[in-house]
Amino acid sequence: MATTATGGGVPATAKTFLGHPRGLFMLFFAEMWERFSYYGMRAILVFYLTKHFLFAENPAYAVYGAYTSMVYITPVLGGYLADKYLGARKAVLAGGVFIATGHLLIALVEGPPGEQAGYLQGFYAGLACIIVGTGFLKANISVLVGQLYRRDDARRDGAFSIFYMGINLGAFTGPLLVGYLGERVGWSWGFGAAGIGMLLGLVVFVLFRGDLHDAGAPADRALLTARTPLGVSREWLIYLGSIAAVGISWLLIRDESVVGTLLLATFGITFLYIFYRALFTLPKVERMRIFGALYLIALCPLFWALFEQAGSSLNVFTDQRVDRHLFGWEMPASWFQSVNSFWIITLAPLFGILWVQLGKRGLEPSAPLKFALGLIQVGLGFVVLVLGAGQNGTMTPMLFVILLYLLHSTAELCFSPVGLSSMTRLSTGSMVGLMMGTWFLSTAAGNFLAAKIAQATGGEGAGPERVLNVYWSIGWYIIVIGVIAMPISWWITRLMHLDTIGKDDAGHALAGETTLAEPAAPGTRTRNERS
Repeated sequence: MATTATGGGVPATAKTFLGHPRGLFMLFFAEMWERFSYYGMRAILVFYLTKHFLFAENPAYAVYGAYTSMVYITPVLGGYLADKYLGARKAVLAGGVFIATGHLLIALVEGPPGEQAGYLQGFYAGLACIIVGTGFLKANISVLVGQLYRRDDARRDGAFSIFYMGINLGAFTGPLLVGYLGERVGWSWGFGAAGIGMLLGLVVFVLFRGDLHDAGAPADRALLTARTPLGVSREWLIYLGSIAAVGISWLLIRDESVVGTLLLATFGITFLYIFYRALFTLPKVERMRIFGALYLIALCPLFWALFEQAGSSLNVFTDQRVDRHLFGWEMPASWFQSVNSFWIITLAPLFGILWVQLGKRGLEPSAPLKFALGLIQVGLGFVVLVLGAGQNGTMTPMLFVILLYLLHSTAELCFSPVGLSSMTRLSTGSMVGLMMGTWFLSTAAGNFLAAKIAQATGGEGAGPERVLNVYWSIGWYIIVIGVIAMPISWWITRLMHLDTIGKDDAGHALAGETTLAEPAAPGTRTRNERS
């Protein structure tokens, strides 16, 4: 068992499992069920709009884009409230309650087929609850993982790899069960299963929250419990404000253009605020690390704009243009949403071993270089699909969709877990929740761009080859950007000063940042092994 000095991470006497604090595995299962609910619902969302409420494709893509964008906008506010008042633990619990409520509400208001106004408004209300709940939960559960370890703990990358496996286990099983129930049994059965999944995640979190020790505690309990002029504590004022935010989200979900304006304003203000704090309140090395993190954040929208076609245009393409028959049985289109997670679960350990072996030889790519490689691979995925697509009305073999998801999965392994780990490592303690929220805000921008790309693939008068033309263009554009980003990555890596994390300017270990760690397990890397 690793021993740590006091002042950071879990206590040295805390029980471990497989060399990691037990709280990591509690968070693994809580996040697994949350991702089960999110990706399960995402797999049938566009189909529910087009086949139940009878939306045309472009309006359905607009609602989908507004929803997925807002899901990733709200973590900025959720991260700030957790940093300043609630603490990550209370934020995650509140978020889980809102998310479960949203899924179950959608299940209860299915109604008859057709655009029935009352049932549609109930559907929007359910989406609004999920949006607010994800704002509390998504950024802060990743922060909890980071708070179990010191910033220079050699086990951190391995912990995020394990945590990311939980994400993908939920993302793999969600579309299979929710997708089958929604498409083949009944839409309410699918959404209900997603809600039950989130409730299971809440049960795990509540029963085993003691394994977190002090991780995620409020920054100032007295400030949180102090009464406000409204006669309630600041904590309950935040919860009441969250209910009001559900109402605001309910109004916004139907207007993609307003969401886009809100997104641009939020991203601009947040980016400038972080830049200001880094420039005027942080010492030089910490400032440079924040600038490096902002570069990684800036690349995110480009990646997710292509990757997130999976739930919208690529989902519809799979439903309409792909031969899904296997041994005479036609698979639900939503099941292909699990292919990405299958590849992640299969390849993540291999990537962990690969990084370790390259690191021992001084050849492991830096985080910025991994991002560049991720952009190239996500573009190649679309190029491969277009090259293998059926022509003149013939169906596309499912092999080429599977190959696309393979390339997108290897791209994601160069992007998402690396980004999560980098945000917590490069951020100073007082900004870690805000930086994690901004990471998800950049993902929101990617989802908004993804909706625009999806709308370009269809619409009234669009021919059957429109989607392939769009995929071909965006694939090559992003490949070129990735190639350009490769030489830039060397300079960004120097900004990050990874060799001095946990030390002062003189190279001495900072109080609360020292670790006497056991040798890194496969899939983890020590600080000196990183390029």
